[in-house]
Amino acid sequence: MNNTSTAQHLPTDVGAEIAAVKKDWRQRIHDVPALLDQIVEHLESDIDAIEREHQQGKSAWPEVDFKDIEQGSVDEATLAKIKRRGCVVVRNHFPVAQAQAWDQSLIDYVDSNNFDQQYRGPGDNFFGSLSASKPEIYPIYWSGAQMEARQSERMATVQCFLNSFWKAESEGKTWFDPNVNYIYPDRVRRRPPGTNSNGLGPHTDAGSLERWLVPAYQQVFRHIINDNFAQYDPWDGAYRSEVNEYACGTTRCSVFRTFQGWTALSDIKRDQGVLFSIPIPAAMAYVLIRPLMEDVPDTSLCGVAPRQALPVDAKWHDILLRGKSTIPDMAPGDSVWWHCDLIHGVAPVKDQQGWGNVMYIPAAPGCEKNKRYAQQCAKSFATGLSPDDFPEEHYEKEWGNRFRWEDLNAIGRQSFGE
Repeated sequence: MNNTSTAQHLPTDVGAEIAAVKKDWRQRIHDVPALLDQIVEHLESDIDAIEREHQQGKSAWPEVDFKDIEQGSVDEATLAKIKRRGCVVVRNHFPVAQAQAWDQSLIDYVDSNNFDQQYRGPGDNFFGSLSASKPEIYPIYWSGAQMEARQSERMATVQCFLNSFWKAESEGKTWFDPNVNYIYPDRVRRRPPGTNSNGLGPHTDAGSLERWLVPAYQQVFRHIINDNFAQYDPWDGAYRSEVNEYACGTTRCSVFRTFQGWTALSDIKRDQGVLFSIPIPAAMAYVLIRPLMEDVPDTSLCGVAPRQALPVDAKWHDILLRGKSTIPDMAPGDSVWWHCDLIHGVAPVKDQQGWGNVMYIPAAPGCEKNKRYAQQCAKSFATGLSPDDFPEEHYEKEWGNRFRWEDLNAIGRQSFGE
């Protein structure tokens, strides 16, 4: 059952609440067009740099090898590019053979439990406001492959590296521990050769309507709202761990993820309907302020709907879409990561060549909010239920070969808040 103990409750009159917030923000900002011009000027330098890389046939996504992370030898230029872009590809995160073995074990896991006969179709409408084809998402969480990857030392090493890009202390408070990571069990994707897909339109997760209406989120973006964009830092962890999404959605995120991410289980070519992003963390400032312009109705937030992903489209955000950048080719065992505010989506594909298989595993650092959700997940893990943030499908409840508590190592037990 979806937990509502820490969730926000949707306003009775969403339109009126939006109008009231927009009025308040306009009064605090004074000159909205001037602020938006300032934001655009800041973003233009990044967009121009991304466009130049594309013209040179390069990906705007930084890349780093796992061994350099492990040895603490990532060069300063790469570190600076990761911070500027808000995303990174980790090469050789896991050995190719290990990733391929996990891929096969997932096949064995679902086949041995007759998943195809049990599957009842998508259990959520989270992407309902986007131009999308439902990806081949398997709502399973507790396979050996997923749990082995989550509790591996190599995963913990990368997660701590990624957490380190964030400012954990600000406003006189420590918001999270970057050296601790809690579990956030998510699903897997297995997309077969020959797939035709419209992809998934540009969007952000971790709250949509909440980014304007929830007080803690207003604190996250306090500098923007108070017309002090120069002080805005998308890597400041202040108040992030106090944000809660609206209750009653079938899919939401109850944790603070510094980075969303997935690990490749197959070769994935960049022209085969893959992940893209607009790799500019500060682009969220434009998304927030654009609805305050006079051409947007007072009760509108440029297409935002409660309990669904926040859409980014050409009608309202055309300047941002110039920065759209696809990930490079991926090999089994490579992983890809993006800042929790980063606009991202999935490109369309026709007659996909090869498989497109991934495990979704993010970085969720040490804070009370994340620990609380991890402890809830421990109960779901013990009984084979779907985690609270996801639809109540519970396919694995009777599956005898799911991962068990006694199979956890020290990292696994700690990740559940033990």
